[in-house]
Amino acid sequence: MSPNPSSRPFWEYKRLEQMTVPEWESLCDGCGLCCLVRFEDEETEEVIPTRVHCKLFDSEKCSCKDYANRKQYVPDCIKLTPYNIEDLQWMPPSCAYRRLHEGKTLPAWHPLITGDPESVHKAGVSVRGQTVTEEALDDPEDALDFAAWDLNRDKGDEGYEG
Repeated sequence: MSPNPSSRPFWEYKRLEQMTVPEWESLCDGCGLCCLVRFEDEETEEVIPTRVHCKLFDSEKCSCKDYANRKQYVPDCIKLTPYNIEDLQWMPPSCAYRRLHEGKTLPAWHPLITGDPESVHKAGVSVRGQTVTEEALDDPEDALDFAAWDLNRDKGDEGYEG
């Protein structure tokens, strides 16, 4: 990838660690998938996603209610960086950070491609309105009752009409 900012978007020629903070943050498509509770099978190391979201997640806006201060309220919230993405194999396969790290392109429905922040929702990739809050559960393990294996699938460009 050789830099040529005049004719190509930054994500096509910059490595993740070369991006500015605004560029990095703009890669988030607003799908909400990374805000879901996940479990890892200790024997198989398989990730089990659920449709249970973090207490700070706004399921209609598909965003964190207090992104800047989230670590104060959810200490185990993971701050994604160019330097830890490789260790976070639980990240959704359709995630822009993961896709770029793996050498893939942004999907056609990504807001940076479409210019429309609603495109991720229109494409059916986001979890908008499809989740329950972890605060509604009696026990954290109850999230397994909401296992959502379909969320492990890469939704890439599938079915997006633009």
